[in-house]
Amino acid sequence: MNDTESRPKIGQVVQIFKGREAGQFAIVIEIVDDHFVLLADGEKRKYDRPKKKNFSHIVPMDFISPEVQNSLLETGRVTNGKLRFAISKFLKEVVTDLKKGDQLNGQRRCN
Repeated sequence: MNDTESRPKIGQVVQIFKGREAGQFAIVIEIVDDHFVLLADGEKRKYDRPKKKNFSHIVPMDFISPEVQNSLLETGRVTNGKLRFAISKFLKEVVTDLKKGDQLNGQRRCN
């Protein structure tokens, strides 16, 4: 896998696996440089106070929110409600499809 494939994109859902927020999902709202992104979830991490994270501390999910991506590319902003909606949509579509005991990036789901 080359570097461009592993780099997250704006509007992409990622799972944080290092740090205080490990195990939580967030959305990439800005790519700072070759090593860092800004993340927000609209709840604990609002758009106006994003978390700066190293690429190596997150796992990009195979889900990009078109609502968030379009809003950020067109206006440069996104509402916290859109961020929460995108994460809940991701959780409904992807995570709840997994049955108890299935793997999500190496972690067991315990329902």
